[in-house]
Amino acid sequence: MAKPFILISNDDGPDARGLHSLIKVAKEFGDIVVVVPEEGQSGKSHSITVKHPLRVREIPRSDDVIFYVVSGTPVDCLKIALDQLLDKKPDMVLSGIIHGSNSAISVMYSGTMGVVLEAGIHRIPAAGFSLLNHTYDADFTLSEDIIRMVVPKIMENSLPEMVVLNVNIPDINPEDFKGIEVCRQTFGVWQGEFEKRQDPSGNPYYWLTGYFENNEDGTPNTDEYVLKRNKVAIVPVKPDLTDFNSLQIMSEWSFND
Repeated sequence: MAKPFILISNDDGPDARGLHSLIKVAKEFGDIVVVVPEEGQSGKSHSITVKHPLRVREIPRSDDVIFYVVSGTPVDCLKIALDQLLDKKPDMVLSGIIHGSNSAISVMYSGTMGVVLEAGIHRIPAAGFSLLNHTYDADFTLSEDIIRMVVPKIMENSLPEMVVLNVNIPDINPEDFKGIEVCRQTFGVWQGEFEKRQDPSGNPYYWLTGYFENNEDGTPNTDEYVLKRNKVAIVPVKPDLTDFNSLQIMSEWSFND
């Protein structure tokens, strides 16, 4: 039987160590094509390039992995892969492993999860992996083990239509790992997001900073709660943003009175 065909992308670019950990593990499960931005694209969410042409370059490798870099956003990478670079639709899309968290409201800003949600639009099972460590030399040992747990489950069970997975992994030693929990997204907001500074000419500029304010601190079955307890948090998400409760309520409104 043919191996599953897996497309890999990220938002940290081609040199990120987390990407190469993901490639190493994904090769155990299928044939791999990698399509990533040529440079880091963190915070690009679901953005696409509309005012400039995209350029694609293949990177030669010594193994059997086909590797492209794209002069665009993470979502550009998936879209151009499906439309131009691949001769068949992937069986699965994997994104990451990023250096940093995509838990709680950060999922809204994530280029890593932009890729995964775009895959959901195309009805392709997908998962994004994030390790809660921003340093270059982060240890991805536990993350690799988690991928080996999650990918087979997706293959065995598939996912509901358009549903994809946001997988966040705590920055802990493997021996401290307490399990995996499927949970919901924590509600919270980023506060104090910009710091005002001055350049050498005395002109003001603003640097993105801030802190996350958890509005559900201590609430079980939320991703932040799970992560603080040395567990991996898996949140099922989907690109349909319709609020169906409000849809039912507002269906009774009359706009023709």
